[in-house]
Amino acid sequence: MEENKEILETPVNEETYKEMSPIQLILRRFFRSKLSVVGIVMVVGLFIFSFLGPVIYNKWGETEVDKTPTMYVEENTYIVIDPVTQEKVEVVERLQLELSENAYDDPSLTHLLGTDDKGMDVFVRLMYGGRISLTIGFIVVILETIIGVILGGIAGYFGGWVDQLIMRIVDVFNCIPTLPILLIASALIDSWNLEPSNRIYVLMIIITIFSWSGVARMVRGQILSLREQEYITATEVMGIPVWRKIFKHLIPNVMPQLIVSMTLGLGSVILYESTLSYLGLGVQLPQAAWGTMISLANKPDILNYHVNMWLPAGIMIVIAVLGFNFIGDGLRDAMDPKAKK
Repeated sequence: MEENKEILETPVNEETYKEMSPIQLILRRFFRSKLSVVGIVMVVGLFIFSFLGPVIYNKWGETEVDKTPTMYVEENTYIVIDPVTQEKVEVVERLQLELSENAYDDPSLTHLLGTDDKGMDVFVRLMYGGRISLTIGFIVVILETIIGVILGGIAGYFGGWVDQLIMRIVDVFNCIPTLPILLIASALIDSWNLEPSNRIYVLMIIITIFSWSGVARMVRGQILSLREQEYITATEVMGIPVWRKIFKHLIPNVMPQLIVSMTLGLGSVILYESTLSYLGLGVQLPQAAWGTMISLANKPDILNYHVNMWLPAGIMIVIAVLGFNFIGDGLRDAMDPKAKK
């Protein structure tokens, strides 16, 4: 006897995968890394501290000196004639007020990190110093990337004598002893008697001049391999202009490496600026910079007894460099095509 068995067909749970764009895939890999998230938190915190901090905590200015009233009694006697009675009147002046700089003040509610040797608030100058260091870092990285992309792109695409000429210029800049040149440049800038605010722009130009060669070499190496690809051959058949081949078809394919290079370079530029300011070659007083604040530790009494004047600036530099390096490492791993999805 044949029994009719009812076959219950259960629907198969098909696992569906959402299509992800390359940018979404990169962001997914990036935020999986805990160090990348820590780096973002550190950098965002620095930006909030440096750019929004002075707006919220506006009790003191960047170059404002805290004047403490010093009172002392000096008794002076004068004889004057009363214009009404025409009688002699004795006038005694006893009180005189004098203001002095409140330097080397310890941390308190008035000054959260105390005051420096000039009587200026250390906490406020720490915020303004972050503005200068971060601004110089970003502007220098953008400028050196633009110069490196243009020269490296031209050298890699054309090759031949053009490549040889640009690469020899790159080799010259790589061989220049940077510190002696910066010392000479600093002496020259001092002879110009520039304002401290204008000196910052000269500092950006100097750092850019000695930093673009690495970007140019990296871009040139990438384009040498990319120009042999089939899509570049197709652009030649289509008669696309040379500038469009370089900047529309080649450079965009180098952007992942450029972004990682720029992110890692930010930390180096901040260290570079801080070193120059520490040596007296960068940002000058009364402008605030982290390197300038650390240079106060050259005095033994400040190094030993006034740690609040120089240690916070050193901590800020460490946070900035580590934050940008964490982000750069995370981007490098996220943009690696061999990484697991």
